[in-house]
Amino acid sequence: MLNIFVALSLLVVGSFAGTSSNNTGCLCTYGQPCWPTAAQFTELESQVSQPLIYPVPSASACYPATNPSGNCTQVVQSWTDGNWRSSMPGSMEALNFESFTFKNGTISACYLNTSIGAPCEQGNVPVIGVDARSPQDIQAAINFALQYDLKLVVKNTGHDFLGRSAARGAFVVWTHNMKNITYNAQFTPQGAPANETYQALTVGAGVQWFEAYDTANQNRRMMVGGLSLGGSVGAAGGWLQGGGHSVLSPTHGLGVDNAIEITVVTSTGAYLTVNSYQNPDLFWALRGGGGGTYGIVTSVTYRTYQQLPVTMYFVQANVTNATVMKEVIGGMLRLQPNLTDDGWGGYGSFGNDSMTFFGINPNVSTAAANMSTQPLTDYLHSLEVDGVSSVAGIYSFDSWYDWYTFLFGKAGQNGVNIMFTSRLLSRDTLADRYSDVAEILYDCQASFNMIAGGKVSQIDPDSAGVNPTWRNAIVETTCGVAWQEGATAEEIAGLTDQLKVWIKNMYDLTPQDGAYFNEASLYEINWQYTFFGSHYAKLKEIKDKYDPYRLFVVAEGVGSEEWNEALTCRW
Repeated sequence: MLNIFVALSLLVVGSFAGTSSNNTGCLCTYGQPCWPTAAQFTELESQVSQPLIYPVPSASACYPATNPSGNCTQVVQSWTDGNWRSSMPGSMEALNFESFTFKNGTISACYLNTSIGAPCEQGNVPVIGVDARSPQDIQAAINFALQYDLKLVVKNTGHDFLGRSAARGAFVVWTHNMKNITYNAQFTPQGAPANETYQALTVGAGVQWFEAYDTANQNRRMMVGGLSLGGSVGAAGGWLQGGGHSVLSPTHGLGVDNAIEITVVTSTGAYLTVNSYQNPDLFWALRGGGGGTYGIVTSVTYRTYQQLPVTMYFVQANVTNATVMKEVIGGMLRLQPNLTDDGWGGYGSFGNDSMTFFGINPNVSTAAANMSTQPLTDYLHSLEVDGVSSVAGIYSFDSWYDWYTFLFGKAGQNGVNIMFTSRLLSRDTLADRYSDVAEILYDCQASFNMIAGGKVSQIDPDSAGVNPTWRNAIVETTCGVAWQEGATAEEIAGLTDQLKVWIKNMYDLTPQDGAYFNEASLYEINWQYTFFGSHYAKLKEIKDKYDPYRLFVVAEGVGSEEWNEALTCRW
């Protein structure tokens, strides 16, 4: 039955190819004469399994302020909870992408702080869409978007620092409720030899990492995946398509190195199963070539690993002056390769007068953990004469899952206005330029993710579409800016200018090092190379092959250079 549906959808989509219902050469957004009528949306609703959705901003239940339309108390209590936010089609994890700034500086938004006195407006939140529960729902949504030249966005959880899950006046495909999870101890990819089997977990497009980890643990397995408080990041969406880093990456590689098979609906309406044997070019592109670009992923199958005990190393240092703090930062960077080579992965941050870091390593003894971390511990102790005080410790957990639930089990860290830039620092940069890099990281009070090196660097750079820079990288550093609700466009522009300074300084210092597509800004320099490296030309060819109607376009995604700034009209 599914094959028949696909064939029919291809015929229908084919009838739309080369046509434009609005005759402007641009995509249609809400409020324009080309926007579908209520009757036309009703026809779409008859073709999908769920009623159409009408997304609203996260704080909408708190308006009107004098008589809230919903449970505002729950909104306030849940505001930073990524799982609460991801359960709503109009909510974004980075709050600034719910708002829209007009060229005259006016901001359309819906603030949680109702005392600001501004009305609750739709902002950048899509206005209508499909609550997809199956590939057929997605095919119907794609057909409709093509028929009426609609501006289309795809949203799962809304964890997106480039705003790719939202667009003003857009039509959205919401994949959050595609929650199927299957563990198969003898999974064979389609088209593969019968003796090629994996202990694998298949996750639907809406599965989040806390759900994937729970299922893996029930089968005494662990897997390479994302980390956030509450585990709200999606397991089969932009995380994988951007590359997918993990605390386990130095041991087992990136997410793209662990994906075995992907199912996807393309703009032609085709429902494809892609792997190393079927549509290998698309499989290659979907593993790191950027989300929202080639089609709508409906599921991903990942290899899993034996659940093992883990050892955690924690270190914190307090510093008395800026000069020594920069030395601490430089020393920490210089010692990173030693840790990742030994399989350590972890996260840290630098302040004006402090440094904090924690990392884990699976299946190592306490003695081995002490030996491999001792150089860093000793380095910090050696700075005591300069006023540095530090504390370090080794902690054991019975399993990776126990460690994960201990540190990341509680929700939080979402619902703020934030922009940041990242840099994938190579082994050579850490060896030769660590002092210069430290100056920038001190200025921006950076965070750093030790999620490369080790296994990541041992894998063929051309084995997946992800930026080859990853294979030389050791650590990802991030610099960011944040602001409170109600900030003016001028104030936000000032913060953006500061972010651009850090971007330029880091780019000038490390022009070959690149950035992580999922954790970066809209202002990266030479973004095609920065995000995709030498793979860009091949990715563009694959994009043109599988998305001939140019339906999927996102900020700084492959092919977006052919569009205007609003991504609504092609040049």
